[in-house]
Amino acid sequence: MRIVGGKFAGRQLTSPNDFRVRPTAETVRAQMMKLLADDLEGARVLDLFAGTGALGLEAVSRGAKYVDFVEFRPSSLHALRANIAALRVSEKARVYKKDALPFADALPPERYDLAFADPPYESRMLDRLIERWLRAPWSRVLVAEHVRTHQLPRASKFVMLEDTAISIYRSTPAVIAAPPTLPPPRP
Repeated sequence: MRIVGGKFAGRQLTSPNDFRVRPTAETVRAQMMKLLADDLEGARVLDLFAGTGALGLEAVSRGAKYVDFVEFRPSSLHALRANIAALRVSEKARVYKKDALPFADALPPERYDLAFADPPYESRMLDRLIERWLRAPWSRVLVAEHVRTHQLPRASKFVMLEDTAISIYRSTPAVIAAPPTLPPPRP
């Protein structure tokens, strides 16, 4: 497994020896980053269910300002920290050893520009995460990687790549109410 594009293109990443970890395939990451090209430069990124950190590190490689990784499995944390060290991006990365759902539930609105969510396939954690985000978005963009048969709420963009799907949700900017207009005075 390697970084697909940007500053660290071609650099190898460590993957844990854990059957529960399914790193995002290079072809999926490449397509995802292509879809997000306009959102990456200077972005504040959140990588939920981070695993090896491939999604967040790919974003940093392509110009993201920083990335916060959320992961709690020891083998994944070990690989994630090794990958951050190997790319020498510790000043642009924070690792939270936490469960992704409670972490996301505690986030204030618009905390991040871009958030990645790649929980275990067929997990209902993704449904709960998207429902929470739709009620109070903590990022301008939420990108979910999931098995193509997983039915989710309608996304702004939906792309299928073999058995994998990418759903991209975009928050709508808050509408600023204009002051009421008064009728002109009567003569």
